[in-house]
Amino acid sequence: MKVCYFGTYRQQYSRNKIMIAALEAAGIDVVQCHATLWRGIEDRVETTKGGWKRPSFWWRVLTAYTRLIWRFLHVRDFDILMVGYPGQFDVFLAKIFAKLRRKPLVWDVFMSIYLVAKERMLDRESHFTVNLIRKIEAHALSLPDRLIQDTSEYVRWFQNEYGLSPDRFSLVPTGADNRIFDPTKVEPTERRGDFLVLYYGTYIPNHGVMKMAEAIRLLSLHEDIQFEFIGDGPDKKAFEDFLFQNGIRNVRLVDWITPEELLERIARADLCLGAFGDTPQSLMTIQNKIYECMAMGKAIITGESPAIRATLPQEVIITCERDNPQELAETILKLKNDPDRCSTLGENARLHFNADYSIESLGLKLKTYLESL
Repeated sequence: MKVCYFGTYRQQYSRNKIMIAALEAAGIDVVQCHATLWRGIEDRVETTKGGWKRPSFWWRVLTAYTRLIWRFLHVRDFDILMVGYPGQFDVFLAKIFAKLRRKPLVWDVFMSIYLVAKERMLDRESHFTVNLIRKIEAHALSLPDRLIQDTSEYVRWFQNEYGLSPDRFSLVPTGADNRIFDPTKVEPTERRGDFLVLYYGTYIPNHGVMKMAEAIRLLSLHEDIQFEFIGDGPDKKAFEDFLFQNGIRNVRLVDWITPEELLERIARADLCLGAFGDTPQSLMTIQNKIYECMAMGKAIITGESPAIRATLPQEVIITCERDNPQELAETILKLKNDPDRCSTLGENARLHFNADYSIESLGLKLKTYLESL
């Protein structure tokens, strides 16, 4: 089988890298037909706020899609045309190409860009643009022969928002790249005396870093518990201000680091934190960091959600109420005082990951769906 992976998708985004690796692991030949349109998340935010009105943006669009068409014309025969994330605009061109080549069209939707825009409250600044995005997304979702999504809860959202039949979706979990997130690839480090709690990711409402900050404040008298926060984002300033105002000194803040450094930090941690935001997207998805820390064999605490409970059992991951920093603080303290449970959680997480969420497991799921087309 040969798949043409198509679009202006985010080439370095973990979902696309994992999907391509999963296809290849399943023995599928993948040819990437890609052109860069977006420069990053903030670029898309600025475009939604009104940047799309600028001639320079439309020149970028014209250049990117001219390049994409040219590259597609040089792609030889394939069996499936697959649009990567995000592909809300690419699907229209892909549908034309799929019809011309008489091939099935698959789209890894992964997230609704309309919902992302709503959660970032961009509709307050450009109501017309966000409504237009919704209409485009609704039409785009009607075009492929098969839609890919990571959780059944997100499928239900698409069903409620756009009236889509759940039968049009196939589920491929987010997973993680176990070629990278592998504890055997990290040199073991000497255990420190302090209990180290790690968070890494973007400081956005989705992840609920301010709720974690309050839990840290409640644990401030426990000097043998240390926290490390890695990443950046719009809520980081508020997080730093909270730590300063409350005189909290047991938190180390680190900017984005290399994948190799991140592996070492995860390996060194005793406990990893997931996401505690209460946005619809946070409740419907399981964040990359959760699967990555499972692959590394770490104990994990994250916010309770239907997606988590439908996917990961209690013996694999500990959950807390998302709006309850007190419960989060108490759970951290309990695990700190019970190293055996921490160790067992980590072992269970790694076994569960290897069975269902590795590159190889995801590839088998994908191959089954594609073969049915």
